[in-house]
Amino acid sequence: MDWHQINYFQTVAQVQHITRAAKQLAISQPALSRSISKLEDELGVQLFDRKGRNIYLNRYGKIFLNRVEQSIKQIEIGKQEIWDEIHPNSGTVSLSFLPSLGISLVPDILSSFQKKHPNVKFQLTQASNRQIIEQLKSREVDLALTSLHHEDKEVICQLLLTEELFLVVAINHPLASYNEVDLTLAKNEPFISFKETNVLQVIIKELCNNAGFSPNVVFEGEDIGTVSGLVGAKLGVSLIPDLQVLDKSKVKLIRVKNPICKREIGMAWIKDGYVSPVVEGFIQYINRFFKNY
Repeated sequence: MDWHQINYFQTVAQVQHITRAAKQLAISQPALSRSISKLEDELGVQLFDRKGRNIYLNRYGKIFLNRVEQSIKQIEIGKQEIWDEIHPNSGTVSLSFLPSLGISLVPDILSSFQKKHPNVKFQLTQASNRQIIEQLKSREVDLALTSLHHEDKEVICQLLLTEELFLVVAINHPLASYNEVDLTLAKNEPFISFKETNVLQVIIKELCNNAGFSPNVVFEGEDIGTVSGLVGAKLGVSLIPDLQVLDKSKVKLIRVKNPICKREIGMAWIKDGYVSPVVEGFIQYINRFFKNY
């Protein structure tokens, strides 16, 4: 049973005349008759009673027509829902982003975007870098703002900004007297790192290795705020970006001159995936936003 058969059946049921129905459908009368016969064979019952050139729905045909019309109505509703979702001025964008970007960057982007596009809706998700990549690959989200520190050929990444990472120490730590250091000065310090799902764990390890040592990790936090709090409690040092959430009455951020400490933040979406008009419009807006950022 295919869509053409369903459409042909509905038309014949409405017109109740094979010749007129064939003309309305722009197909030959024999082709239409074969399609109806094939449908009846598949269902195992006649749907029409035939009298001369006219045909009439029997009770089985009426039962089937009722379900056909309900199904077509649901399909039309589905089509309209999809059109509403992708409409450039009133559709929905499913966006995932790192928790640290939700402090100010993502709110700034969404606030300025919705001033120009007030009817566009957003479905927002916070997740780790690894989770974000999986969300994109499973088509759970349309777009993501995340760290570009990964290699996945299924995901397209576009660099938006580079965030400097600072050595963060307790405000009364001996290193707090410095404004700039080589990372080697922290080689004997206990490190507060991040859980495996957070790409900053990998970045910290790589930067320390580049500085000639392996970090002595004494604890792994879920997020930057927690790590900063543990540093402020004198439990260790770490490498983090400068965020508004940090309590700088308890910690000091020190610039690292060697090696260069940074993380790259970008926009990511699935390669060869469908990009709706509303998502495409949001991508273009983000590009314009970061040109002046």
